[in-house]
Amino acid sequence: MALLQVKGIQKKFGSTQVLKDISFTLEQGQVLAIIGSSGSGKTTLLRCLNFLEKADSGEILVAGKPADRRQFGLVFQNFNLFPQYTALQNVTLAPTLLDIGDKEQIRRRGEALLRQVGLEDKLEAYPWQLSGGQQQRVAIARALAMQPEILCFDEPTSALDPELTEEVLRVIRGLKQKNHTMIVVTHEMAFAKSVADVVIYMADGVIEEMGTPEEVFDDPQSEKTKGFLTRREI
Repeated sequence: MALLQVKGIQKKFGSTQVLKDISFTLEQGQVLAIIGSSGSGKTTLLRCLNFLEKADSGEILVAGKPADRRQFGLVFQNFNLFPQYTALQNVTLAPTLLDIGDKEQIRRRGEALLRQVGLEDKLEAYPWQLSGGQQQRVAIARALAMQPEILCFDEPTSALDPELTEEVLRVIRGLKQKNHTMIVVTHEMAFAKSVADVVIYMADGVIEEMGTPEEVFDDPQSEKTKGFLTRREI
């Protein structure tokens, strides 16, 4: 059985149908890359999966049961760190509020996660003292602190310059090696091609094409997919 099953998700904003019957599955340890132009529905889909938006219809199942929001972690494109808290406090805040372990366990796990993303020397730094890439790596550690079954990224490098982008992509590659199940909305085509197990190309609120990176990037069947990829460097 697939870890994640998404069945018939639909979402309207007013009279605009943003998601139209979205269905796919994802296996444990797989990385799904979602690509597409702005306005195609990618971020709305991610927000529905994380219960930040309520789908109008459809099902989201994790391990065959109705999903709940704590099974998903979300890393935003603009970091969304709390400026008044240190890196470690940002990572440990939610587990502390939800009593996920005792205080010492939560702190040790927060320190371990910041080490994992290469920030062991920034535990007490505030967001304003960190580069954009470092802030995004804190955000990844914060999402991991809730021990989600599926980790989602919404354009995690769109606010970063190329050097800082590579810092963040290196962390995501490392998470794949640790068998994390991930969904990444991205405009980094080369990254999607090299890291993803499954690629979805969305257009106009539907899944226009879905397959392996080789299928989608090297042998696309849809004219819309072909047109999109000819405008992108891979």
